[in-house]
Parts: sequence; C-alpha cells; structure tokens
Amino acid sequence: MPGRSPAKVQVNRLKPRSKGTTITIGARGKPEGTRAREVSVKGSEKERREGTGIGERFHEETKYTAERIGYTLDWQRMPEPHKDYTSPIATIALPAPLIGQAANLWDVFGRRRSTRAFSPAQNLPLGLLSSLLWSTQGITAKEGEWYFRAAPSAGGLYPIETYILARAIEGLEPGIYHFRPHLFDLEFIKAGSFATVLAEAALGQDMIREAQTTFIWTAIVARSTWKYRQRAYRYIYIDAGHIAQNLYLAGTAAGLGVCAVGAFFDDQVNDLIGIDGAEETTVYLASVGWPRRVKAG
Repeated sequence: MPGRSPAKVQVNRLKPRSKGTTITIGARGKPEGTRAREVSVKGSEKERREGTGIGERFHEETKYTAERIGYTLDWQRMPEPHKDYTSPIATIALPAPLIGQAANLWDVFGRRRSTRAFSPAQNLPLGLLSSLLWSTQGITAKEGEWYFRAAPSAGGLYPIETYILARAIEGLEPGIYHFRPHLFDLEFIKAGSFATVLAEAALGQDMIREAQTTFIWTAIVARSTWKYRQRAYRYIYIDAGHIAQNLYLAGTAAGLGVCAVGAFFDDQVNDLIGIDGAEETTVYLASVGWPRRVKAG
C-alpha cells in the first residue's frame, strides 16, 4: 500500500529452477497428432539466487491486514461497466438462450471433463452459443443501476470481457466477435479464419483448430483496481475462474466439450483481438465444440 513498507515475513523458499530450464507443454492423454511445445523459462538473476519470484512477492504484498485494508472510492472516476465498439463490422442480435430443458446438476458435476478432441466438420447452432454466453455472463437481474450476472464477480464490478473466435457457428461468418451482456448481442470486429493463429498462440494446442468456437476472456483492469487497488488482480483471476466453470457446466449439460486454456503467448492473443495488453489484457481461453469420440486402444 502507498506509504507503507511491506511487512517482513518468513516464508518457505522453493528451490529455484536453473537458468534456461525447459518445460514441455502438452498434457498426457491428448489425441494423436497433438504437438507438445517446449518453452524455455528464465527467471531474473535475483530470483534464481534468492528463490523468490514476482508471484510470491505479489501474494505477500497484497495480503489484507487490519492496518492496510482502508481505502476511499472516487465515484466520479468509476470506470464504465460496459464496453462498446464504435464501428463494428456488424452487430448480431443473439437468439433467446435455450434454457428450457432441465439437466440434473449433480449428474453434470460428475460428467464434467476437459475435452481435447473435437469433430471439426459439424457446425454449432447460434442458439446454443447464445445459451453458453448467457450461462457465463448473462444478466439475470437488475436492481437500480446494478446488474447481476450468471457468474459472481468481486464487488459486482465485472472486469471480464468475452470475445468469441467463431470457426464453425451457424449464421456467423468466421472471425472475432465481442459479446455485450447488457444488450445480449455480438459485435463483429474482425473477419477471417483465425483458429490456426490462436492455436499457435496457445503454444500449439491443436484442439483450438478443431473446436467450433473458442472463448477469449480479457480483463479491463481499471474496473477492479478502481476499488481494490493491486489486490484487484487476485479477484480478476478468480472472476475468470467462475466464468470458465459456468461454461464447463453449461457445455456438459448441452453435450458439448470444453477445454480451458491458461497457457498462451499473451501479446499474440492480445494482438489478434486488437487490445493493448495493459488497460485490457487476455487472462483465459476455452475451446468449445462437439466432442470427437476417440476409439479405445
């Protein structure tokens, strides 16, 4: 916090990786043909020497204590709660979500898995995409000026924006779309077939090439830091996790496969959707589509 030195604490030090440690990205159980990717991890000299890193320091310096929890809110500087593009290629009104068919929640919990093999030839109905968008960030209630959504958010600030890479969606041209929960529509912001580009940015995870769509979640950081200062980053990632789990459960209930992706080259994804990586930055991805049944042995 400003004007206060971080408290000195005793922490358990993890053995640092040696310089140039190589980590293989690629989970076991991926379908045949999926390529692993090797990434060289190099920490700073100080981190290697002391066994500490930015994550450990961030965790310590954003802990709440009775002495450093106070703050004031400047309501005149509160960021806008919604994002709108001034000149999208097109605006597509979404059909009503298909939420009439009940599913057994406990059964859905038991069936939820990460799917890494999709049937690429089949299209995803727009109505089903609409249901997935509603389940992740759809508005469920309004009280005064405050909106409530299907997934919780720290302080009701909703810093997460949703973009859709449409590869095989009925009625949608391939490209990048931005979801607006308050109007329940999509803004078409970039035309083209970008599934391969995104797969390469996601360290060569090939299921993104085959999935009917990939959700790209970004954070407009100021929406949260306005209230929570540096601790806001904790809440941003927690918010993204809530949203992703809703997508998993809705996709499972609808017979779809979902696979969340946290490993990607941040700025390549930011460049793809046209954001600056600072005021707004990508935090999470999830591929969605019709699962491909892989024959056993």
